[in-house]
Amino acid sequence: MNTRQLTTLVLSAAIVSLAATLQAAGKKPAPFKALLITGGCCHDYDTQKTIIPDGIDSMTKLDIEWTVVHQGGKTTNTKIPFHQNADWAEGYDVVVHNECFAAINDEVFVESILKPHKAGTPAVLIHCAMHSYRTKANDHWFEFCGMRSDRHGPHHAFEVELVEPEHEITNGLVNWTTPKGELYFIAKTFPTATTLAQGKSNKTDEMHPNIWVNAYGPNKTRVFGTTIGHHNETMEDPNYLMMITRGLLWAAGKPVDELVKGE
Repeated sequence: MNTRQLTTLVLSAAIVSLAATLQAAGKKPAPFKALLITGGCCHDYDTQKTIIPDGIDSMTKLDIEWTVVHQGGKTTNTKIPFHQNADWAEGYDVVVHNECFAAINDEVFVESILKPHKAGTPAVLIHCAMHSYRTKANDHWFEFCGMRSDRHGPHHAFEVELVEPEHEITNGLVNWTTPKGELYFIAKTFPTATTLAQGKSNKTDEMHPNIWVNAYGPNKTRVFGTTIGHHNETMEDPNYLMMITRGLLWAAGKPVDELVKGE
């Protein structure tokens, strides 16, 4: 092989490599897909289904493609059609549960909701999600939540007191007082859960976890939970939105500090 032939081969290889690089650079990364499930009793889900995605989008650099499923009306016992599909969570990077179906006692239905999370789909659980799907036969939903709560105290503003300020979710946050509040009483903390913050009941003076993380099932699926969020005013608070945003990023396994705006 002479010098000219060798040079031609080298140039050809370089051109092919450059073309491959340009082609790869032109491909858009797969969108990050988040699913928000909402509906049921006792809360302004019509407004909150906008507050949550818009608020999180305002706090993160991550480009999120949201799907919002609002079903069930104002009931406590509706098995929403969306969950009738066995593959309901397919294709989503994280699922946000902000629903209130406390009177559902169908074990098979609840297991169908838990199945994708048990298999590894991360979750964010907000407020009345912790009071939903309370089957009488077992604690399977609460094992997913990481906490068991059956009741709450009277409405009152309360301080959110950080107990793990160096966790990825709470890093950079400070104690704050909710504009309004409905503190859930925690009856049981499962060993897979870690409390990140707590609040005091003005009825009993007892402290109750209100922000935590959980490692769920055999795959130790990341679950972020908070019982804070009954009132729209609380959800719209920048402290709350930052907390929820950091929780969602953590649950999805994303670099939290890199993807939070202003951090």
